[in-house]
Amino acid sequence: MSKNDKKILVVDDEVKILEVVTSFLQSKGFITFSAETGAEALQIFDTENISLIILDLMLPDISGEDICTKIRKKSRVPIIMLTAKVEENNILEGLKIGADDYITKPFSLKELHGRVEAVLRRSSDDLIPLFIRNSYNEGDLIVDFESNTIKKKQVPVSLTPSELKILSALIKYPSKVFTRNELIELALGDEFLGFDRAIDSHIKNLRQKIEDNPKEPVYVLTIYGKGYKFGGE
Repeated sequence: MSKNDKKILVVDDEVKILEVVTSFLQSKGFITFSAETGAEALQIFDTENISLIILDLMLPDISGEDICTKIRKKSRVPIIMLTAKVEENNILEGLKIGADDYITKPFSLKELHGRVEAVLRRSSDDLIPLFIRNSYNEGDLIVDFESNTIKKKQVPVSLTPSELKILSALIKYPSKVFTRNELIELALGDEFLGFDRAIDSHIKNLRQKIEDNPKEPVYVLTIYGKGYKFGGE
């Protein structure tokens, strides 16, 4: 995707900031969308193929943190948070729930452009989970990528490195159906010399550890004729 194809959503209730930032990004070759409320931002995100979000934390209807959490349930789109809060705890909390970077107000357009370019470069090849601590089906499955711990019904589960990489890949793209070859490339690397059906064995073992009934999985789903996808909610 070229820069001219990349769509940036700017979310801020200060109209002047919206106008200045969107105009500047357009001058750098990006397609821009703007929203003054969280509800409007979520609607745009659901209808457009957004490449990056610049998100103010203080919005009139939905907090930036809540918007970030909602988006991270279904997408790994990069998010840069705009904040007047400079306390370290606020920044760390934003990063934990899935923000890729933050910038404090007031900021220079040159600094913002640098952050946008850096985050877009990183997001193109990093295998990063949606956010650090992922909880699914009302806490039935908890995946904490900061400590590399997985719990099923609050009981710790031990995964092999390959199983953890496969689970990370599925969680990063929760709506994507992965072919066996794609999982090999993402999870096991180019140096993997086995057969593509080896992925099936890893999937089987993973299901034994995280599913209530491995024969009727709810987390690692088989899409017949295509591959696998993540089904946790």
